Amino acid sequence: MITLTIDNQTVTVKAGSTILEAAQKAGFNIPTLCYLKDINVVGACRICVVEVQGARTLIPACVAPVDEGMVVRTATPAVIKARKFVLELILSDHPMECLKCVRNQNCELQKLAEEFGVTDIRFEGAKTSHTIDDSSPAIQRDPRKCILCRRCISVCGNIQTVNALTADNKGFDAVIAPAFNERLANMECVQCGQCSLVCPTGAIQEKNDVDKVWAALADPNKHVIVQTAPSVRLQIGEIMGAEPGSIVTGQMVAGLRRLGFHKVFDTNFSADVTVMEEGNELLRRINTGDLLPMITSCSPGWVKFIEHFYPDLLPHLSTCKSPQQMFGALAKTYYAKKVNIDPANIVCVSVMPCTAKKFECSRPEMFSSGYQDVDVVLTTRELGRMFKQARFDVINLPEEEYDAPLGITTGAGQIFGASGGVMEATLRTVCEMVTGKELKNINFTVCRGLAGVKEATLQLGNLQLKVAIINALGNARKVLEKIRAGEADYHFIEVMACPGGCIGGGGGPIPTSNEIRLKRIDAIYTEDAGMVLRKSHDNPAIKKLYAEFLEKPLSDKSHELLHTHYTPRNQYPKCD
Repeated sequence: MITLTIDNQTVTVKAGSTILEAAQKAGFNIPTLCYLKDINVVGACRICVVEVQGARTLIPACVAPVDEGMVVRTATPAVIKARKFVLELILSDHPMECLKCVRNQNCELQKLAEEFGVTDIRFEGAKTSHTIDDSSPAIQRDPRKCILCRRCISVCGNIQTVNALTADNKGFDAVIAPAFNERLANMECVQCGQCSLVCPTGAIQEKNDVDKVWAALADPNKHVIVQTAPSVRLQIGEIMGAEPGSIVTGQMVAGLRRLGFHKVFDTNFSADVTVMEEGNELLRRINTGDLLPMITSCSPGWVKFIEHFYPDLLPHLSTCKSPQQMFGALAKTYYAKKVNIDPANIVCVSVMPCTAKKFECSRPEMFSSGYQDVDVVLTTRELGRMFKQARFDVINLPEEEYDAPLGITTGAGQIFGASGGVMEATLRTVCEMVTGKELKNINFTVCRGLAGVKEATLQLGNLQLKVAIINALGNARKVLEKIRAGEADYHFIEVMACPGGCIGGGGGPIPTSNEIRLKRIDAIYTEDAGMVLRKSHDNPAIKKLYAEFLEKPLSDKSHELLHTHYTPRNQYPKCD
């Protein structure tokens, strides 16, 4: 342990701690722009400088280790002047577009400029010139707003191990971009959006599709329906001013109806369908000696990752589409037939915590209804913008229910939003299918939590099932290497691209931290525990769907609409 003094307060921390960590433990709020705990510790921005007694210069707190007896001052006139100077330098090459920036009032740079009273920029001169990269269907890059903090590089490289972004050139010409300054759409980017979640400014953001939805709602010839993912009901409250983990399901439904959607449906419905299809596919593979382990395919960022980096392992993926895409296919066939509406006139909108869902809905495999199954995907952040544009006080609206039949759901569908939820939901059904008995305890708590890789061996009647649950693509890479080497003896693996699962998706509220992820996860299981139906196969709307339309899981009709194949992709760019 090391004892030091920070602003006349004695602080004791573990040896190896940084000044920033020591200050945070003591309750001192040193500003940062580039720092991300355990992810990006590079000392690039210098906004965290402090005075250390005996040092010749100011010291960056995020990278400087503590020493015994060290005396630190975090808010002297020299420190304040230096931080303000750094902010002026950053702002001197920053477009002053705050009023029309998507991050207005939720921008770390803007917030610090206000706190330090930056009113004049003394370093006016040449500005860097970069073009906006909007080639991707999911992510838009605006390098003009980049402050070179390298958070995106660290998340993409250290957490996701995709390495789609890099630092190029030096000094005034420095830029964060894909290799060779290539367009993002031509790279191995998996569209997960974790870069947008950590960017302190508006340099990386989701592709904005809000205007498409407003246009559809204004078209009298269109029947516009919306589906909302499990995590959205736990995230949208944060964007509208509620505490993280607030459950605002009914209020969100009411807000969507007021926006003008003809029907408000729940992706949890098609999550229940996914359980039926994926659970039966797993048992078929086990019983017929087909390729194992089977790996879930609900996360489009994960699917694109394995297409790029492990195309030889694609046969391990379940052939099931994601719940989003199953919903779209059923909406333009089953639902269209029930309400006697031409599917050509149905606009299917999804609200997802995920940017990669924007990419997924445009894949050529996702037109099995004869039309684009899902027309537009909004992130949780985009829905928040729509509510604010409409000036709806969503969290205080009277609660309303989802519409039938595609809004009748179970707790199993709800827990899809957390890492381990797909596994647990599937086990609730598969266990009863194998044993023919009702489960006394349906809570498979071994599936829960933020651990990067969770493993369990479960006894389901005479079947011993070994499973693994993975969140974040860097962890997926470790397990895939084991599979490739023949060292993995799992039967079933769940993979979610984003840390924590969908509750930490790249289209969610900013900021997102592990503390916030845990609050959202707790809310997901609270919502599950409070539902009357908690197993997918008990959902009466699912039973009716199969009786009226699909016949049975893995039927020809199911395969036509709800299953797909995947595409090996080059790991390297195809330059124009």
